[in-house]
Amino acid sequence: MSEKRVNFEYCDRMVADFEKVIEKPIREKSSVYYTGVDLGTACVVIAVLDENKRPVAGAYRYADVVRDGMVVDYIGAVQIVRELKEQIEKDLDTELIYAAGAIPPGTDLLDSGAVKNVIQGAGFECTNLLDESTAANQVLRMKNGAVVDIGGGTTGISVLKDGKVVYIADEPTGGTHFSLVIAGAYGKTFDEAELFKRDERNHSELKPVIQPVIDKVSSIISSHVADHDVEEISLVGGTCCFTGIEEMIGKKTGIFTHKPKNPMFVTPLGIALSCRQEEM
Repeated sequence: MSEKRVNFEYCDRMVADFEKVIEKPIREKSSVYYTGVDLGTACVVIAVLDENKRPVAGAYRYADVVRDGMVVDYIGAVQIVRELKEQIEKDLDTELIYAAGAIPPGTDLLDSGAVKNVIQGAGFECTNLLDESTAANQVLRMKNGAVVDIGGGTTGISVLKDGKVVYIADEPTGGTHFSLVIAGAYGKTFDEAELFKRDERNHSELKPVIQPVIDKVSSIISSHVADHDVEEISLVGGTCCFTGIEEMIGKKTGIFTHKPKNPMFVTPLGIALSCRQEEM
């Protein structure tokens, strides 16, 4: 069995288990809970793991509190995270104390403080902050290659060698740009385009419409991995839920590209795996 297949199995099993506990939380008591808070441009996700680092609960909400990887509505972000936290605490009949967060690669000087403040403002003790694509690799478990996190506002890239991050980058262009192109092409509002884009029944029709944006994302990836021996790309992030995006990017970059099932949940699970029991 190849290393890639093992990676897929662990990641897909973890995501599948998380999808189940979103619908039906596991109420068995755990000595400690590890929480990951993912403040995405289009969606805020909270993932909760038990003492054995297995998913036990989760919740998410589409929101507009982050743009281009930056928190732009601090009060709104705190409120959403607090409400999701309270919802999960009620589901588990326990208090969630520790949480980790993540930021786009290379933006730690700009936004790490805001993300930490949101997490703390919602009532957590923030015990870790890391970049999003590195967090995702906690679930992907890639040894060599690139993890590409395509979010709403930005594309984040982490190049790995022997399991270690050797290069990180982040550039604007993501799902928001898909929606803007769709809105222009169909005469829709931005919000209407967002909803239209999320419906996978429309994806085949939308491929030629968003092809230029995917080409731009592919160009960003190619430029940042050019100086590294990258033979494999793993896609994560909500934007990668678009059907066939891996084939489109793989064809443009010339690099084998794949994505796990439901890539929107990989990063929050990786953040939760990175959570510790003591404050930063």
